[in-house]
Amino acid sequence: MKNKNLFLKSYKNLKVLVTGTTGFKGSWLAFWLQELGAKVVGVGLRPEKNFILFDSLNLKKRINQNFFNICNFAKLNTIIKNEKPDIIFHLAAQSIVSNSFRYPLDTFNTNIIGSANVLESFKLNNIPYLVYVTSDKCYLNLNKKKHYKESDPLGGLDNYSSSKASAELIFMSYFNNYFNKKKYLNVASARAGNVIGGGDMKENRIIPDIIRSLYYKKKLMLRNAKATRPWQHVLECIGGYLLLGHKLINNDLKINTVPNWNFGPKIRNQTTVEFITNEFLKNWGKSNLRISKSGSKGFFESKFLSLSIQKAKNELNWNPRLDLKSTINLTANWYKYYFKNNNKKIEFYTNEQIQYFLDK
Repeated sequence: MKNKNLFLKSYKNLKVLVTGTTGFKGSWLAFWLQELGAKVVGVGLRPEKNFILFDSLNLKKRINQNFFNICNFAKLNTIIKNEKPDIIFHLAAQSIVSNSFRYPLDTFNTNIIGSANVLESFKLNNIPYLVYVTSDKCYLNLNKKKHYKESDPLGGLDNYSSSKASAELIFMSYFNNYFNKKKYLNVASARAGNVIGGGDMKENRIIPDIIRSLYYKKKLMLRNAKATRPWQHVLECIGGYLLLGHKLINNDLKINTVPNWNFGPKIRNQTTVEFITNEFLKNWGKSNLRISKSGSKGFFESKFLSLSIQKAKNELNWNPRLDLKSTINLTANWYKYYFKNNNKKIEFYTNEQIQYFLDK
């Protein structure tokens, strides 16, 4: 194992509770942790019918999975109290921007109340460490061409962004009132960019939308084709979360450190929805897919979003490993392997991709 990957040894034999294990990032994180030798306790809703990743990775058998909504505080608190994990990674969320417009209460309940439930149970049960994941959308984005820093104002002009900003405000409230009494940090929040990778099948996300259009031979609807986003592979941000957890476990972060970190891609990876689409289709070998472009209908979406990752570089010695080409290649190749092999040996191939990432 390369020196820069030695931090991953921290998780061997640890009991790790992950919320959102049936989601895209949560499934990847639970799989990676289990491969590292951690004892993973999962919390999440039952997978949606068309979501392939949780079942494809055989996570129901690999981890101790509990199916319920984190808005149910009594059930969440019972699980955390009984399991007594060494560390919690909180990823559960309603994560689709367009759905936040259609289902605002569900979005606010899950992303705000559900997150508060995690913080309260963490506090009540004296769990040692917490990595609390929100989003790059938590910043007050006024469509200025700037790289958002952790110290920039929080806010949101749409339901999803405001729910994530609210989750961050609640985190800081708990931190200031309950978690800043020790010499070292035991909690941290993480904000990642637009994440792509194999296995995501959520509607109204660009890569899953492309995959469905290719599979069903239907026209691809591109929403906000010229919008710029910080694209990164799922392993980039999850690697950041694991490094952050390692730093907490090993008392590497003093209490006077501001407990929020951005995990974004290299600047060159920050490009438009249209560019990502064209590059993915080139990789796939399909350039004749019918494409229709539209704006966001009925809700606000920013045209430009970019993250500064200088704080993570300086304080965590974290750096993104993948350029945009590698990010797209890994993503496309996962789906190609999945369809070519009819989902057989996808666990093996997913682990191969993790090893490829670690070798970068």
